[in-house]
Amino acid sequence: MAKPEKDESWMQLAIEHAYKGLATCSPNPPVGAVVVKQDQILGVGWHQQAGQPHAERVAIADALMHYTAADLQGATIYVTLEPCSTHGRTPPCTQGIIDAGITRVVYGSIDPNPLHVGAADKILHAANIQVSKEICKLDCDRLIRAFSKVQQTSMPWVILKSAISLDGSTTRPPGEGQWLSSPESREIVHQLRNQVDAIITGGNTARIDNPSLTPRSKKVISKIQPWRMVITQGKKVDLPTDLKLFNDSHANRTLVQENGDITSALKNLANRGCNSVLVEAGGGLMAAFLEQQLADELVIFYAPLVTGGADIGFGSSTPKTQLIEQQYTKIGNDVMLRAIVKRHKKTSDPRTVSP
Repeated sequence: MAKPEKDESWMQLAIEHAYKGLATCSPNPPVGAVVVKQDQILGVGWHQQAGQPHAERVAIADALMHYTAADLQGATIYVTLEPCSTHGRTPPCTQGIIDAGITRVVYGSIDPNPLHVGAADKILHAANIQVSKEICKLDCDRLIRAFSKVQQTSMPWVILKSAISLDGSTTRPPGEGQWLSSPESREIVHQLRNQVDAIITGGNTARIDNPSLTPRSKKVISKIQPWRMVITQGKKVDLPTDLKLFNDSHANRTLVQENGDITSALKNLANRGCNSVLVEAGGGLMAAFLEQQLADELVIFYAPLVTGGADIGFGSSTPKTQLIEQQYTKIGNDVMLRAIVKRHKKTSDPRTVSP
């Protein structure tokens, strides 16, 4: 049997590969896999898109491109998520593992779907395959927490994004230009857009800024346009008909939620296969997400500017909010804070993976 530290090392490699599918695999979770025998990598893989082979089968196929079927006999496969055991759009990975002659399975996260949890263990044990689970559990759980939240709450993972000056303003004075944040920070925002399944803005932001809400990263290849949702306090007919969101080549990916109903907006998006949502809106809508405990994560860009403006942060209605897992990164001239919103609930919180 491999030593625990080696198991963790191979699992970290599987996690690295899993992140490669983060932008394209929804509504499925990102999963990575590595096939190893005698401390040698035979194959690697990750789940790229729903309907395509899962990570385990991709890694096994990769191994068979370089080695014979006999070489796989007695190998170990490291998988970030409990292997699937049911036949959906693709065949079960448990059977693929059995057919390959793999004799040990090491996985990180337990399947958050209560209908599947533990099923793989029984199938693999019945085939005399050794199973080790919850290796690098926190890192693997963090990888799939958007998927886990949908599975357990039927609501997507919600990221609030904003740029703020040193004196707490989210806008610049008239005549000074649109942007608070640096070009490097805006590139990060486009990468975030490329990773999520939907982007939400408010009616006022749509009227004033007329945004496109399209991923335009210079560093990654964009996937299909994420859904775009405008949450307005009024009716759709009250929004200008000449908005870019209604007239560009992605107009069919634009939705409107009337009467400011955030919960209905999120449920609508979850029903469309959205695991993760990015909110780019004014302070009022941001505060409403926090007040209704519907936000999971904050990404804030602090710009080295003093604007002297009156538009302060998310507004006076913003509730007291405790953040955990804070990460501070210098991006261009800005400092980016990325953190999880801590909730105080009697029941377990599928979003929080830290102890």
